[in-house]
Amino acid sequence: MSAFMAGKSHPEIHGRKSCNPLAVLLVVGLIIGGCDTFPNAPRDNLVLEGPVDGLTGTQLALFVAGDEEFGRTFAPFEGAGPLFIAQACVSCHPGDGKGHPAFDLTRFGRMTADGFDPMRSFGGPQLQHRAVPGYTPEVVPLDATGVARFSPPLVTGLGFLEAVDESTLFDLADPGDADGDGISGRVQLVDSTDLIADIVSFGAILAGDQGTPPRSYDGRYVGRFGRKARSVNLLEQTVSAYAEDIGLTTDLVPTDPVNVQVGPRAADAVPDPEVSSATVDNVVFYLRTLRPPPRRGADDPNVLAGETLFEQVGCASCHVPALRTGYSSIGPLNDVVFYPYTDLLLHDMGPELDDGYTEGSASTAEWRTTPLWGLGLAERSQGGKASYLHDGRAGTLDAAIGYHGGEGAASREAFGRLTSEQRTQLIGFLRSL
Repeated sequence: MSAFMAGKSHPEIHGRKSCNPLAVLLVVGLIIGGCDTFPNAPRDNLVLEGPVDGLTGTQLALFVAGDEEFGRTFAPFEGAGPLFIAQACVSCHPGDGKGHPAFDLTRFGRMTADGFDPMRSFGGPQLQHRAVPGYTPEVVPLDATGVARFSPPLVTGLGFLEAVDESTLFDLADPGDADGDGISGRVQLVDSTDLIADIVSFGAILAGDQGTPPRSYDGRYVGRFGRKARSVNLLEQTVSAYAEDIGLTTDLVPTDPVNVQVGPRAADAVPDPEVSSATVDNVVFYLRTLRPPPRRGADDPNVLAGETLFEQVGCASCHVPALRTGYSSIGPLNDVVFYPYTDLLLHDMGPELDDGYTEGSASTAEWRTTPLWGLGLAERSQGGKASYLHDGRAGTLDAAIGYHGGEGAASREAFGRLTSEQRTQLIGFLRSL
C-alpha cells in the first residue's frame, strides 16, 4: 500500500456514507429470506455527530454542506499534497471524535539561547510524514531538541468554545496565583502573523454579524484552540489544518507545503486555491454548529458521587465545569451556559508532560486545559481502545491522572488518597462526560 493510500479514511469506523457490496448482498439475502430484524442504530447519547438544536433551515443546509466537505477524501489530482498527514478531515476526527494514533501529528523545534525555534527553515514546526508518489516526505531534523505528538481531538462543541468572550478567559486567569490555591492558569497570547492579520480584518468586516473579532493586546491575540492554544479561532484552525494536514491551499494559505529538506519545488500542478472560500466557510460553520458531546448516566448515584469527588480533589480548578458564551448571531450559541470542563487557559503540568516543544507564549511544560466533554466516548472513535493525554501515552484514565504534575500534582495526590470505591466513582463520572 502506498504512503498516500495509508491516509485513506475509513467510513465504517466514523459512521459516514459507504457502500460495502458484501453488506448489500447480505441485506438483500435477509430480505429474501424473510428476516425482518435489523440492527438498531446507536443510541443518540453514544454518537458525537449531529447539529446543535435550534438551527434554522438555512443554517441546517450550511451544516450539511460543511459535513460533506469534512468527510471528503482528496486525491493528488485534486490538490492534496505533495506533503500531507491525512487525505480527509474525518481521517483525523472519525465520527467527529478523537483521532486514532495512526493520525497523530508530530511537531518539532529546538531551544536556543534566544528562545524556542520552530525550525521553519527545516519544514517545522509540523512534520508531514506522508507524500504523494514520487515526492519525499519529511523527517524530524536530528538537531531538534523538542518533539511532541499531538493526538487529534474531538471536534464537537467547538462553536461554544469559540463563542466564549475573551474577557471571561482573562477573568478566569490567575497567572500569579493570587488566591494561593496552587493554580496559576494564564491566557495564551500569540504574536500576530500574516494569517492572523487577515483573519482579524475579515472578522472586522463581519463584526456584529458573526460575533466579536479577535482583539489585539499589544500586537498579540488570544489563542484558544490546539494543545498549546496557538489558534485564535475556528477559521484559523481550519485553513491551517487544510494546509498542514492535507496539503491543500486556500485563499488565506495560498501556498503548498513543500519539503525544504530536499528542495523547494512542489510536485503540484493543480491551480490554487485548491479549496474555495465557500468550502472553507461551510466547514467552519459545520464545526461551529456541531452539538456538544452528550452525557450518559448523569443521574446515576455513583456518577453524582464521582462528580462531587471531582470537585473535592481540585480537578475543577482547571477543568472548569461550566462556561457561558458571549454574543453570537447563531441563536443556539448566543449567551448560553455549557459544560466543557475546561478554562481554555495554559497551565504548567510539570516535568511529567514536558516534551521540550512549545508554541506561542507557552513554556514547554504548559498546556491548554483539554475539555473533558466527550471523554467517555473516546474509544468509539479510536478503534475500541482509548488513548488519553495530548499524545495518547495513557491507556487508562487512572494513568492519565498519574501524569499530572506541576499545577495538577495536588489533585493527582488527592486522587491517590481516595479509597478504591471513590476512585471508581470519580472515573465513572469522567466516563459519563
